[in-house]
Amino acid sequence: MIRLLALALALLSAPALAAPRCGADVRVMTYNIRLDTPADGPNRWELRRDLLLAQVDLLRPAIVGFQEVVPGQLADLEAALPGHVRIGGGRDGDGTAGEASPLFVARAVFAVRAQGQFWLSPTPDKTSRGWDAAFPRIVTFAHLRRRGDGARVLALNTHWDHVGTQARLESARQIARWITANRQRGEALVVLGDFNAALAEPSLQALLAEGGLRDARAVAGRHAQGSSISFNAFQAVPAKGALIDHVLTGPGIAVRRWHALAEHFDGRVASDHFPVIADLILPLRGNASNSARAACQGGD
Repeated sequence: MIRLLALALALLSAPALAAPRCGADVRVMTYNIRLDTPADGPNRWELRRDLLLAQVDLLRPAIVGFQEVVPGQLADLEAALPGHVRIGGGRDGDGTAGEASPLFVARAVFAVRAQGQFWLSPTPDKTSRGWDAAFPRIVTFAHLRRRGDGARVLALNTHWDHVGTQARLESARQIARWITANRQRGEALVVLGDFNAALAEPSLQALLAEGGLRDARAVAGRHAQGSSISFNAFQAVPAKGALIDHVLTGPGIAVRRWHALAEHFDGRVASDHFPVIADLILPLRGNASNSARAACQGGD
């Protein structure tokens, strides 16, 4: 726990880049928390829950996209994050059962203007499984307005299929089309998720190209830190693996810092994925408050 605390405090400390003259900073995170199943034995949820919740609390993301969240875990997250509003439900039944890919948004930072979810399939408005996917897959979205400076954000969170190659490619194309149809003028764009795909896979490349997105790690450049592996299979120091959890951003967003937090605590990890964090600089809207503009104009 000492190691976690030290790194968390480092992430909360002085920024890696000088602040821009006019912009709005926001920390985002994507985190596959691994569903609650007794089959995980010593790694089951009840034995790692407190560790994971403490980790999220210390890192203080303003927007976090979780994946593999079953109803009991959703209740635990809501109880542990009272300062965040939960957006999104499950992928099964009427949208209230099964695994969720919820967004949690800090109430003090953002107002939620609109929200919803859709399925990654040819029938996105109803519970459905698309193409060669093993399971139904969803996207949770929220149109947000940052309090004080008026910066607007369209945030999406998703969990792509781990089996279906076609499903991942079609999911990319569907999300790109949805962004084109639904992104509002002036909205900064952030897409979070466990994509079950490395950046070089055609599905991710299609999403970047067709969705007008960039990989936050690449944008961060020398300010990208941490592991090159995000799926750890409950191994504290995985010998092999891939970076399949990504933060993607639209144009106009600078990345102050990117970090894949590969931390363990006496050989234990909080999930079978490491969280991925990005500190973003969002552009202010033209109608930002006078106080926000004065702060921006106050110098470096």
